[in-house]
Amino acid sequence: MVIRSRATQGRPLMAPRKRKLSLPDGREVEATIMPFQSGGEHWTEYLVEDGSVIRMKLVATDILRLDGEYDDQGNPMYIIQSTNVTAVTAPDELRRS
Repeated sequence: MVIRSRATQGRPLMAPRKRKLSLPDGREVEATIMPFQSGGEHWTEYLVEDGSVIRMKLVATDILRLDGEYDDQGNPMYIIQSTNVTAVTAPDELRRS
């Protein structure tokens, strides 16, 4: 497993870190920055008609639990901050020399 948060790496547990967020409905809420581990980051592969292969994966950079906010089933609500990683393999005739 890959650790994606520095919150607990080699350090004693500390008070949770907090961040203020503005929601789309205009409310400002407090969120707890959650330490996490990746259970695996899998690639999605797209085969393009020109012969190229595009591989993508979503990589979470931060997970924030919204304090006091719950969905209709009573689960805590989270905001996931992420980035896309892409890799392209093109056929030789499409590559610049």
